[in-house]
Amino acid sequence: MTLVNAGPERFDVWAPEAASVVLLADGRQYPMQKKETAPGSEGWWTAPDAPAGGDVDYGYLLDGDSTPIPDPRSRRLPAGVHEQSRTYDPAAFEWQDSGWGGKDLQGSVIYELHVGTFTPEGTLDAAVDKLGYLADLGIDFVELLPVNGFNGTHNWGYDGVQWYAVHEGYGGPAAYQRFVDAAHAAGLGVIQDVVYNHLGPSGNYLPKFGPYLKQGDANTWGDSVNLDGPGSDVVREYILDNAALWLRDYHVDGLRLDAVHALRDERAVHILEDLGALGDAISAETGLPKTLIAESDLNNPRLIYPRDANGYGLAGQWSDDFHHAVHVNVSGETTGYYSDFDSLAVLAKVLKDGFLHDGSYSSFRGRHHGRPINASLVHPAALVVCNQNHDQIGNRATGDRLSQSVSYGQLAVAAVLTLTSPFTPMLFMGEEYGASTPWQFFTSHPEPELGKATAEGRIREFERMGWDPAVVPDPQDPETFRRSKLDWAEASTGDHARLLELYRSLTALRRSHPDLAGLGFGGTDVSFDDDARWLRFRRGPVEVLVNFSDAKVRLDGSGSVLLATDDVTGLDGGALAMAPWSAAIIATQQEGQNA
Repeated sequence: MTLVNAGPERFDVWAPEAASVVLLADGRQYPMQKKETAPGSEGWWTAPDAPAGGDVDYGYLLDGDSTPIPDPRSRRLPAGVHEQSRTYDPAAFEWQDSGWGGKDLQGSVIYELHVGTFTPEGTLDAAVDKLGYLADLGIDFVELLPVNGFNGTHNWGYDGVQWYAVHEGYGGPAAYQRFVDAAHAAGLGVIQDVVYNHLGPSGNYLPKFGPYLKQGDANTWGDSVNLDGPGSDVVREYILDNAALWLRDYHVDGLRLDAVHALRDERAVHILEDLGALGDAISAETGLPKTLIAESDLNNPRLIYPRDANGYGLAGQWSDDFHHAVHVNVSGETTGYYSDFDSLAVLAKVLKDGFLHDGSYSSFRGRHHGRPINASLVHPAALVVCNQNHDQIGNRATGDRLSQSVSYGQLAVAAVLTLTSPFTPMLFMGEEYGASTPWQFFTSHPEPELGKATAEGRIREFERMGWDPAVVPDPQDPETFRRSKLDWAEASTGDHARLLELYRSLTALRRSHPDLAGLGFGGTDVSFDDDARWLRFRRGPVEVLVNFSDAKVRLDGSGSVLLATDDVTGLDGGALAMAPWSAAIIATQQEGQNA
């Protein structure tokens, strides 16, 4: 691939099918001219007499239309995604992070949060006030759900239509830069969730400009992005320039690439390979790690294999199999896609191999699924795992968290499994203190018909699954959004505070015992008893023992207890007395001798 340059001139726009384009800037019209470009990049227009500096409100008039439409590369949209763009120069920000050395994925812990519900104010500036808390929790990366421009006041972020803008309700691009700068000052990296597989249903003006989308080739959420058809050279550049905006201009440390299985790309060089190469190039340019993580349900390790091994060269990918195995064994829920995960044998396989389905039969899909991971090509840290995330909670009918259906002991077991796993752990905001607030699917579409269709579609979806439609929250109801905001007062009370202290202890233990995160595939020994409901696994000299039952169990063990989730757990004559639903982490004699 060719390294993306600084992008087009200030007001240049790609409109290959337009006969005429006029720039409307601060109320004045500037006729645009076609640019001379290389083959594959035809269709760019430029305005030679456009304003040279300062903040400008602007839009484009295509083919004599009198209604201006916003720039596909808008940095700001102060009046909303249907109104004119405003220029913004990210280079004007005075960064204070010259001492920031970056973070590697291996050995790190990620914290996923939604800006609008993380604090009462729902802004980036308010989130800055929580960065010290996250650093104290032992977090390395803060992962923000999409912040790009969308229509309405609140949304998960996956209905974005302006990929280059930061939602004004969060504070806009200046607040975003302040947040990243403050995160680096607190010792935290920032990963930005980006969506390149579709656009939202309101405010998407890209088709008016050119063939950004494949009309009639839809994925789950809408028309697919044109990655391999006529005009796709410029569409791919649009994506790569956007990635560079976050990684270079906004000093972001990584990107989470949403649902990459929905990226329809038949080219010999996949867009993900181009993104991986871009991340590596910017890393070399800045001297800082740039971490690209794919969300994928394909169980295809090619995403994380090096490019010289015919992979895409991404730093990480999500492993849903880990979540499913932990969720089923902690909650007992086995419906839908959980049906294949109903045993400790499954959890043991995932702990050792990263995936359950690595070519095995998936009863949920009705076919074989996935492929094995070549342990010689990647480290387990390339798999990002969790016991809760925005999707797994929010896509439940009522948005109920694990904390709303299981005991403290079960939450503690889930925490131990996640934070001592061989993989890269990710927490979802509030998980660390067992937040009782739900995380529900919410929207704020201003168009009544779109809002009604969204709400009715959501209710119908769960009604087909057997849910009473009366219990499914209306995503358009403002209360659905307000209910999803964290209640921070909980964190200092009762079992909430107890669980928070456990999470802090687990992140500290993970750092102080590097074998937990450092050993490769093949470095995990697992044994279990599905009938007695216990499992134990060893990473070097550290062993993790878990009781998944309502009864006490005794397990052989020697060494010293590093951490126990229940007061009655302890070594007794070479055996560990395990309370119901408890976990213990022990340092074997080998580690004691090495200390």
